[in-house]
Amino acid sequence: MEPAVLGGKLASSLMGPLLKKLFVADGPGAGLVDRPVRLKDLVSFRGEKRVLVEKDVHKLAEHLVRQAVDSPGEPPFRADERIAVADALARRLLALGDLDMDDVQAVRLGHRELARTLTRSAPVPDGLSADAGHFLGSATEWACLQILEFFTRRSTFVPRTLVEQTRAQSELIAKTDELLARTPRPDARDTAFERRYRAYVAERHNHLTIYGIDLRDSPDRWPLEVAYLSLEATAAEDRPVPGDGPGAAPVTVQLPAEQALLGHDRVLLRGDAGSGKTTLVQWLAVTAAREGAHVPYVLPLRTVIRGADPFPAPAAFLTAVGCPLSAPEGWAERVLTAGRGLVLVDGLDELPANDRHRVRDWLVSLVHAFPGNRWLLTSRPTAVRPDWLAAQGFRELTLAPMRRTDVATFVHRWHTAADAGQFEGPLLDSLRTKRDLARLATNPLMCGLICALHRERRGYLPTGRKELYDAALTMLLTRRDRERGLPVVDEVELGEEAQLELLQRLAYALVLSGRTEMDLDTAESIVDRSLPVVALHRNRHARTVLRTLLLRSGLVRRPADGVLDFVHRTFQDYLGARYAVAEGHLDVLAGHADDTQWEDVIRMAVAHARPGERASLLRRLLAARSPRLTLLALACLEHAVALDADVRAEVERRAAELIPPRTTEDAKVLAEAGPLVLELLPGPEGLTAEEARSVAVTASLLGAEEPEGALAVLRRFRDHPDLKVRRQLVGTWSRFDTAAYAAEVLDELPRGDLYLTCESAEQRAALTGMRPWQGLTFLGSHSVGEILDAVREPGAVTLLDLRDNPLLTDLGELSPFGALRELMLARCPAADGLERLAELPLAELVCGQIADVTGLRSLGSLVRLSVEQELPGDSLVEVLPVDAPLEFLFLGRNSTNRTGLRGLEHWTTLTELSLGPLTTDLTAADWEEVTALPGLRTLHLNARILRELPRSVKRMPELSGVKALRVPGLLGIEDLSVLARRLPSVRRLTLQTMPGHVFPERIPQLFPTADVVRVKR
Repeated sequence: MEPAVLGGKLASSLMGPLLKKLFVADGPGAGLVDRPVRLKDLVSFRGEKRVLVEKDVHKLAEHLVRQAVDSPGEPPFRADERIAVADALARRLLALGDLDMDDVQAVRLGHRELARTLTRSAPVPDGLSADAGHFLGSATEWACLQILEFFTRRSTFVPRTLVEQTRAQSELIAKTDELLARTPRPDARDTAFERRYRAYVAERHNHLTIYGIDLRDSPDRWPLEVAYLSLEATAAEDRPVPGDGPGAAPVTVQLPAEQALLGHDRVLLRGDAGSGKTTLVQWLAVTAAREGAHVPYVLPLRTVIRGADPFPAPAAFLTAVGCPLSAPEGWAERVLTAGRGLVLVDGLDELPANDRHRVRDWLVSLVHAFPGNRWLLTSRPTAVRPDWLAAQGFRELTLAPMRRTDVATFVHRWHTAADAGQFEGPLLDSLRTKRDLARLATNPLMCGLICALHRERRGYLPTGRKELYDAALTMLLTRRDRERGLPVVDEVELGEEAQLELLQRLAYALVLSGRTEMDLDTAESIVDRSLPVVALHRNRHARTVLRTLLLRSGLVRRPADGVLDFVHRTFQDYLGARYAVAEGHLDVLAGHADDTQWEDVIRMAVAHARPGERASLLRRLLAARSPRLTLLALACLEHAVALDADVRAEVERRAAELIPPRTTEDAKVLAEAGPLVLELLPGPEGLTAEEARSVAVTASLLGAEEPEGALAVLRRFRDHPDLKVRRQLVGTWSRFDTAAYAAEVLDELPRGDLYLTCESAEQRAALTGMRPWQGLTFLGSHSVGEILDAVREPGAVTLLDLRDNPLLTDLGELSPFGALRELMLARCPAADGLERLAELPLAELVCGQIADVTGLRSLGSLVRLSVEQELPGDSLVEVLPVDAPLEFLFLGRNSTNRTGLRGLEHWTTLTELSLGPLTTDLTAADWEEVTALPGLRTLHLNARILRELPRSVKRMPELSGVKALRVPGLLGIEDLSVLARRLPSVRRLTLQTMPGHVFPERIPQLFPTADVVRVKR
């Protein structure tokens, strides 16, 4: 819906006055002040004399959306999304108060650019359909059009504009003269080319192949915005528990996959075959091309490595992928030098191992040469070791298997696209009730095949993975000319068996070469040698047969001139394994077992093999005495319906040596073997606490793939006495059905020392049905009203942790939490009013990146205080609570920029002082404040102070009263000798490294009388 159309549905005479309420009344005068009034001072929902509150803005947005939806004509989106759309529109309107511009500058932007600015400033809406998202964008543009119209009618606008023009003209002349003197005139060809290139990328990648829809009269490609399914990416990280104590709890960070580059500009994304890696690359490329902030370069490695220069410089990026556009000389380098590039390198696992190291060297050299750009590299999970690019600053994410809700969404979109709605309901019922079938539907590829088979067979579905592939191949290979009303191509008609024979030979050749592409000449020679075998007439030319195979099979394609590959690596591995077994190449299979690229080939070979061949191959895997190959043998049992009982028993016995897992890493490796592991997981009886936690980790990792079996394992650990085990159970909530997991696991857990994390509306809803929790964490955008609605007994909550919440404004709204003793506020940019918490029995407060900390002085009950943002004033006594009996104080990044440690001696009750990664040097006077603390016994000193502010440490006097020292954030290069001299009485030293780093040397010699605790992150 275009803004003009939307405006037609919403009468300007009605809506204009409503939007006018967003701004304060017009004042007298011409507006000739030196400092123009900013938008944040014009809006009526900010400041001391606010006319509207945020709830009023939400009501206004609801009114606008309701008028559009209820007006005559087809609804622009589903009715159940109305609240979510209105909420998102309200957040964008509220973002007006955060823009650093005045009304003249806003009008100069234009309504479309202003809308884009508000969209970037507001939180990203979660879970909206394509239709709702399109409506939201149009509604934002229409609202901005009305807002700018209102600005131009203000009495001060015209005089202000004339003044601005006069000032701007003088400034422009001066700046232009300076620019011409320093910089050559920019080449307009760059801009014109970039416009053409963005349009090309958006068109080139704006489609998906939904496997199985390309049958009969259905098209095989669909618009990306219709077919794209937002999947989840995860990263395993250690995060500190609330407070500043030593150690951290392992957590799984989750985010929408398309947001992988929002928080980090270098990402290595791992994902199994068919998990959607390439689709995500397309989505990122099309989005970047349309939004214009970054210039996307899509570099499929299997295509790039074919060129004359397999690892091209930026100037050759376009030619390496066959882009027909010719860029101006030096354009790509200028883009990357300016930090505007989005480089998407796809398919590391599709290259031989030796080439992968060359890819790393190539990519790292580009990153170093062109800092400031965004870089994404995709790979299968086992292609390279963990942290393969960590030293170069790459964050590792993994595409998670599809959850039940994802599968349901995919099934709905598939049937909508295929115009087969009558089959959607029955298939969803089968996926919910048939365990084997649900186990297969874990990625978009398999879901598409299942949907297609279900429709093609009118409701009948196979039950095993091999049966499914066999059925899928039959479906794809029997698209006769008569089914599509087409004549025979080149008078060659290939039956299913003939096609399979040719395809499996091509597949096996690719498997042996370690690649996923071959040139057409090689493929033609393979077909030529195979023609006598498939009993085709001798006058059939290999080139004709190959062309027919490309046109008709649906399994191979020509991605570029002179190149052939399979539509998906899974089919290549399946058919390659079929040929290897048929030819008796068991030795070849066993010889490549150590190569991770052969894992799926070996699994499928076990499925194709006869019982004796299966036993022989599994014995070869076990003979290697490798844990990974033992787990591979265990995974193969899923496909070994008929197998020698002794061999099966030996595989299971050897696997028992790996079960239970002893560490988190063992648990992750074990989970890779698949859901069969769930049947072998013991406990909790007879397990150590660490083994019990590792078993819970394994089951958690398998929760998305086999939720029922994983849930059955985790239920057994609900009453475990170890806190780490119960924390693992709490932390894996998002992998399971929200309500089921809440009822069967979370609500049965002992509550002591546990805090529950809520991230979504579904989790908030589930929280209302549980017994009270004393500790609660809310991540993301949750209004205080929504939080209170979810917490049935706020008076029972003693710990509350609120993070990344732009909706939190007036902290006084937290007053119903009458028993609250610990409060954490992190990255809540609009939160103020700390003084209104004075009536609560707060003993501990953690705050960082909130709007205003001046209210701290009112919190006289605090015993522990952590602050990580700049403090106002010239002394700590001007902002921290002078009446509080503080025993612990943490000062983090930027906290001492203005105050230093002046006034610290006031808190004579302090026994523990923690200094985080400070950004300004400490003076001798600052350290005198520390020496004046009579009870100080513990000091925390972040290692960044040692590295980046060495003068601060040199100024430290001798602190003979300090008995315990903790130094987090070590890289292993720090010199701790100065601390040893200044802290002679230390009896306990805790050292904590950054991930991937080592401990400094000579620690025992420096602190001979101290007990040293090493914590490796």
